Amino acid sequence: EVQLVESGGGLVEAGGSLRLSCTASGATGDNYAIGWFRQAPGKEREAVSCISSSDGFTAYADSVKGRFTISSDNAKNTVYLQMNSLKPEDAAVYYCVADLSDSCAGNGDYWGQGTQVTVSS
Repeated sequence: EVQLVESGGGLVEAGGSLRLSCTASGATGDNYAIGWFRQAPGKEREAVSCISSSDGFTAYADSVKGRFTISSDNAKNTVYLQMNSLKPEDAAVYYCVADLSDSCAGNGDYWGQGTQVTVSS
């Protein structure tokens, strides 16, 4: 019903930058929230950031505040996660998640396949 496609992952050196993209298609409705989660081997899944369409609310995990920025291009149904000053601990598979009730508080309704981010030291 809803499809999410992530792109932009790759390998960068510590201190470098990447921009992840998430494009949504299907029966999303008029308003929905997009969040980014990440999971590294041996660690629990972590909510990284989220943006809601109705009021523009954004949220960030403390571990990425000041380094990551979430934004949206509604005409393209695309959300971006700009990641700067990357650290080795940022390495993970990053997942795009859609919540059709436009909430950043839950675990989402649909998930993308994920994109790998690797940070070398």
